[in-house]
Amino acid sequence: MNGAPEPGVAEEIEPGIRRILAPNPSPMTFRGTNTYLIGHEDVAIVDPGPDHPAHLHAILEATRGARIGAILVTHAHIDHSPLARPLAVQTGAAVYAFGDALDGRRPVMEALAASGLAGGGEGLDVAFAPDERLSDGSELSQWGLTAIHTPGHLPGHLCFALGDVVLTGDHVMGWASSLVSPPDGDLGAFMESCLRLRDHPARRYLPGHGHPVEDPMARLDWLIAHRRERERQIAAVLDATPRSIGEIAAAVYTDTPPALLPAAERNVFAHLIDMIEKSRVTCIGPLAVDARFHAANVV
Repeated sequence: MNGAPEPGVAEEIEPGIRRILAPNPSPMTFRGTNTYLIGHEDVAIVDPGPDHPAHLHAILEATRGARIGAILVTHAHIDHSPLARPLAVQTGAAVYAFGDALDGRRPVMEALAASGLAGGGEGLDVAFAPDERLSDGSELSQWGLTAIHTPGHLPGHLCFALGDVVLTGDHVMGWASSLVSPPDGDLGAFMESCLRLRDHPARRYLPGHGHPVEDPMARLDWLIAHRRERERQIAAVLDATPRSIGEIAAAVYTDTPPALLPAAERNVFAHLIDMIEKSRVTCIGPLAVDARFHAANVV
């Protein structure tokens, strides 16, 4: 399964699980969004994807003669959730998710959003609203699916376990690490979710973008180590001198092209928020992207 899948083609990648690639490739979505079809006669759709007529047609063609009984959304980004409502209108199926695009935000992120900070990356589907809300441990027994609440990429992000396979949305992918951009992304929550996923042993992960992850525990270990190393690098830059996020990013991301430094700065900010909550960093003035930061253990 090393070749690129063809958009619009339903391909069985596990017994009872088919994948259809949406035609929305981009730097943030890789080859496009993976929509998963669970079951054959009575089907659950996981991550219907962007509101694209060709993708809607592909899903309906792949399920012709079957009943779509549920539409599940891992998170409300514009590459995962907008097609949920048109598909529900066509099929009569209910839409299931943790909540809308903002549900589950912690107070620190709510305060940042209230101050005017907007998230980067794929973009929120602010119109999204499920028919039914799922919480951690919610079961859709008809398909053998169990929801796992994995906040971090978005506060309401869900993974779905099916036996020893987990559909991981954008939380764990093989082609890239997950975007964590405040106030939508929360690094502390992301790390906790990685550790929680370790409590759900899996043989294989099916992500929202890219190929299946064949060694889930190794990938989780890499993601955790990658974030901890980035935190170590940020801590090494900080001393008693207050520094801006831009200064910190330039010192840490020395090989990053200038055009990508804004994304690097968002990543640094995500780490700084987490480090402030751990009492490792102090912010001069209100917490904001234009604030200055220094190590908490020096004066």
